[in-house]
Amino acid sequence: MTADVLVVAPILTRQMTQLEATYRLHRLDRAADRDAFLAEVGDRIEAIVTTGTAGASADVMGRLPNLKVVGCMAVGVDAVDLPYARSRGIAVTNTPDVLNDCVADTAMGLLIASMRKLVLSDRYVRDGSWVAKGPMPLTTSLRGKTLGILGLGRIGMAIARRAEPFGLTIVYHTRRKRDDVAYPWYADLVAMARDVDILLAILPGGPETRRIVSREVIEALGPTGTFVNVARGSVCDEPALIEALASGKLGAAALDVFEDEPRVPDALIRMDNVVLAPHVGSATVETRDAMSQLVVDNLAAHFAGRPLLTPV
Repeated sequence: MTADVLVVAPILTRQMTQLEATYRLHRLDRAADRDAFLAEVGDRIEAIVTTGTAGASADVMGRLPNLKVVGCMAVGVDAVDLPYARSRGIAVTNTPDVLNDCVADTAMGLLIASMRKLVLSDRYVRDGSWVAKGPMPLTTSLRGKTLGILGLGRIGMAIARRAEPFGLTIVYHTRRKRDDVAYPWYADLVAMARDVDILLAILPGGPETRRIVSREVIEALGPTGTFVNVARGSVCDEPALIEALASGKLGAAALDVFEDEPRVPDALIRMDNVVLAPHVGSATVETRDAMSQLVVDNLAAHFAGRPLLTPV
């Protein structure tokens, strides 16, 4: 019997084709009237397909009395109401590991672009400044600097491994000290921010980490410090970050994520000491294909009665 699957947000085309061939898909993402659509199909739905941005709210899941599993194309599932899902016994899957390398590559790219001012360098050539003004002002070397990683999980470790050959010293802050790494651990994030040259956030979003990069942390990083965020916009106090960058209390920032995506504050857009990216940490053809396939494979495991590949 063909199962009914609700598409809250689509995954890649190749995997959507696989889903269409296997299940009866109901496209909430295309519905003109979401309430009417859910009222019509809700009783039939056994699975949800979604993304880390779209998630699955308690409101949507609450209209699906037969929902058994949510397949989310992301590592972070802060947009999925996990407490509600657990209260109903709804399984939630995500797509870890397959995106580690690309996110780590993006993090290092942002870090290098910020410290070596690569975006400004590009503009300096294009707008004729090199001819009109001569050599561009000197930038800052990575070698000999200290990188503080906020969140030393699988992606954090991939970043650390990339950072070491650049001559960066690695330290980290997590809720608990890891026994399997030799990097120095800070129990106090403010103290770590005070001691490092670069603070890089790579930890889950959600209520527990909301604005963990606080005004105090930002100001402890200081006027020569650099903040890199490849986590979630919610982990940083964005107004405090903007104020510190504008006043010189913080030196620079490189941001792939924002509080109200895709809307980015004009103040950040206008700043020359900020490098911006449109949440592209894992956005390569290869990685998004692997993430999408993992969603498909998790659903296949569920409907075949096998253990889920990557349950949250």
